[in-house]
Amino acid sequence: MSKANDEDMLLQQPWQRERQIIARLSSLNYRTGELGSYLHNIACGVSELIGVDWTVVTFCQEGFETILASSLEMAEDAPRIYALHGRLIATVIQNGRSLAVKDAVANPEYGKPAPGYRAYLGIPLQTPEGQIFGTVCSFHRQPREFTQEEIQIVELFAERAATAIDHYHLYQKQCQFNQLLEVEVEKRTAQLQAAQAKLVEQERLVAIGEFAATIVHEIRNPLTTTIMGLKYFKKTILTEPAQERLSLALSEANRLEKLLSEILLYAKPQVLQLNELDVNEFIRELLVSIREMPEALSRQIEFIPASSRVQIFGDRDKLKQVFINIIRNACEAVSAGDVIQWQVESSSPGNVCINVCNDGEPIPPEVLSKLTQLFFSTKPNGTGLGLAIVKRIVNAHGGELFIQSNPVIGTKVSVQLPLVTKGCEKLNER
Repeated sequence: MSKANDEDMLLQQPWQRERQIIARLSSLNYRTGELGSYLHNIACGVSELIGVDWTVVTFCQEGFETILASSLEMAEDAPRIYALHGRLIATVIQNGRSLAVKDAVANPEYGKPAPGYRAYLGIPLQTPEGQIFGTVCSFHRQPREFTQEEIQIVELFAERAATAIDHYHLYQKQCQFNQLLEVEVEKRTAQLQAAQAKLVEQERLVAIGEFAATIVHEIRNPLTTTIMGLKYFKKTILTEPAQERLSLALSEANRLEKLLSEILLYAKPQVLQLNELDVNEFIRELLVSIREMPEALSRQIEFIPASSRVQIFGDRDKLKQVFINIIRNACEAVSAGDVIQWQVESSSPGNVCINVCNDGEPIPPEVLSKLTQLFFSTKPNGTGLGLAIVKRIVNAHGGELFIQSNPVIGTKVSVQLPLVTKGCEKLNER
């Protein structure tokens, strides 16, 4: 080959190198979620373009480096995390500058190379703000110099790697933020739906209350007149069959009057007169009158108070109505001489649980789920409004009503109410 041809080829080599670099850079196609493949192509491209045996892309933090990509196939059980202490990569991270070492074994002052390698070129990866977070490291088994052109080539690829890693981390943060935002949106949506449902329920109850008040008024007036007439006939002399029919008519009329009163009571908005109540003291006072109820005369009511002072904001009269109803039901569920337990528990944070337990016949599951429904009753003469009213009053206090029944525990009715805390005054708005 002539000398002129040799000179032409030498002139063409820089252009060929540039084409190789452009081709390699053009082949890099990073898409979110494919970071490993992208960084692997960078590592392979660097090894090929500058002619080294091995190139890795690392992520460094808290004194350790993690190999994100390698130009060589790594065994599955090979470690990918190494301590930075005493290694060449640590020098690059600390100085924040490119480091080229011809023979790291002969010149150990910069740190140790990977076992079996001597020449080293390390380029730092940094964020746009200048924070160093990793490296592109090239190793060669034999000592060799690294030209300024080769260093610039690796720096160009390192810039691409840094941008991809930074974008990937930003993408991951965005995904986490989106997940948190989605959870928060679901939470707020549920709260809004609950608030809307509550508002609809309040509007429904107001409408029912207005309608019920009108109906009750229209029925009660003629009913009162009817009852007065029936009572007048009791003063007259009637045959025994006529007396029986008159007593039945009066009984049904009185039952109807009671039903109208309870409908009106259920439909009316629950406006509470709140005061601070000591739960143990409140129940002790209420026990005196409850033990005199006809249903409770032959039953034993055992009160188990809380071990410490427990206070709530409550409407004394309405809570009396709640527990009179619950205790009456418990008394009717057991035989004479049986024990009913009335217990106060304050183990739940921020709440007190008042339980009424009896060992009567368990309530079937299909009946248990309907007990607080309007007009549902298991009693022959029940109105089906007692527990529905109880639930409304408990809910108006910001509490919850729970009913459990099975052969093991018997029947347990629990009223959970919030303890005295800041903000309880808001219950007055219910």
